[in-house]
Amino acid sequence: MDDLTEQMEVRRQKLLTLKEEGNSLYPNDFKPGHLTSQINADFGALSEEQLGALTTDFSLAGRIMGIRSFGKASFFHLQDRKGRLQVYLRRDRLGEVGYRLFKLLDVGDIVAVRGHLFRTKTKELTIDAQGIRLLCKCLRPLPEKWHGLADVEARYRQRYVDLMVNQEVREVFERRSRIVRLIRRFFEERDFLEVETPMMQSIPGGAAARPFVTHHNTLDLDLYLRVAPELFLKRLLVGGIERVFELNRNFRNEGISVRHNPEFTMLEFYQAYATYEDLMALTEELFVAVAREILGSLKVSAGDHVIDLQPPWRRLSLVQAVQEFGGASNEEVATLDGLRALAQAKDLRIDPGLPYGNLLVEVFERVAEPELIQPTFVIGYPLEVSPLARKNDANPAFVDRFELYIGGKELANAFSELNDPLDQRSRFQQQAEARRSGDELASPTDEDFLRALEYGMPPAAGEGIGIDRMVMLFTGSPSIRDVILFPVLRPER
Repeated sequence: MDDLTEQMEVRRQKLLTLKEEGNSLYPNDFKPGHLTSQINADFGALSEEQLGALTTDFSLAGRIMGIRSFGKASFFHLQDRKGRLQVYLRRDRLGEVGYRLFKLLDVGDIVAVRGHLFRTKTKELTIDAQGIRLLCKCLRPLPEKWHGLADVEARYRQRYVDLMVNQEVREVFERRSRIVRLIRRFFEERDFLEVETPMMQSIPGGAAARPFVTHHNTLDLDLYLRVAPELFLKRLLVGGIERVFELNRNFRNEGISVRHNPEFTMLEFYQAYATYEDLMALTEELFVAVAREILGSLKVSAGDHVIDLQPPWRRLSLVQAVQEFGGASNEEVATLDGLRALAQAKDLRIDPGLPYGNLLVEVFERVAEPELIQPTFVIGYPLEVSPLARKNDANPAFVDRFELYIGGKELANAFSELNDPLDQRSRFQQQAEARRSGDELASPTDEDFLRALEYGMPPAAGEGIGIDRMVMLFTGSPSIRDVILFPVLRPER
């Protein structure tokens, strides 16, 4: 800390000297005429003779990254939003005033440079600087070994430094932006309408999750940051918007892990006159389209695994998954007592008081979910854990629902929608009873949503896809914090 303070003091003294020598410290009148990537693309293949014949006066702006000084000459790399380019500075080119200015600069300073192109003895494309200006002084030294820090939380907390010094980090977020654009284009091409629904809701519905609570002073009303947009998007189905999607934030007041952040991005879409089976095909199309555009391949590396996104993807029932990966017999998965015995035998430490459907899902998540590396649609979810899904016609104890697993993670949840208002009211009443019994995650009754259903919602299917987890897949990122620019962290002490 003493060294850091000393270096900061040196930089502040340089800033004071620059001011005393009449330099404008934070000007805002420079417009760069070129980007490093443009220069490298257009002129990187030219010979030294061809470069020497150019008459273009190039102008760039960016951050100084690394300085090498040799008395009357120096080199540094200038980094802008598109890449880096080497800059060569000579005292006789810049003059005494210009070179004096450069000697007061540090790594991290933002500067403007103009000059001509040439190639060094090592054949590196370089700007021979004819002029240099300070645009912004960096008052803190850049870290030398930022990427290798054991305390990765420092990188998440100071993401601005992370982006500055780690090219691969910037590439992750550039790829995230491309993925989101591709998703929008995918749904717009299929005649889906993008909408925005309320972030603050008087009733936190649409998912079994603990909400954040806030208060509106004028209305003297408690409101909840939404846990899901589902019930509002279904209202739009009622209103005649038969294909609708939203890409936006959800908020859940729950744990933080490599897969969970309290604020996360979700894609939800709904299609009238479709079933959950139709959405399986649509989901395959979406992931294949993104993979081909982003990776140029349907093979994705995830840790020690290579995931093959080539359709058709495997379909596996929840019961079959517990049998296959948990070594369970037909008898063990068919009854509540059998599931309890299985959980106890595997020392899963699951609440034995859970009803059959909830216990089945808990056992599945422990024994099967981590093993689902290749894309798998898990179907056949119990009615107890699916209060908004349509019952299966052949077995009403289950619903027409799937969850998509890739790389041992859940990426999507979808079902044929329940549009029977009487059945939905009965489900809400069961959820209300569960809340009274202490289940804080049970959904409250939304009377306005029930009223909307009474006007008639067309048969439909809907799906939610976790964008952060999808980006993790397509960037090979092990933690959700690696794909969220500013993840939730404890305040610094």
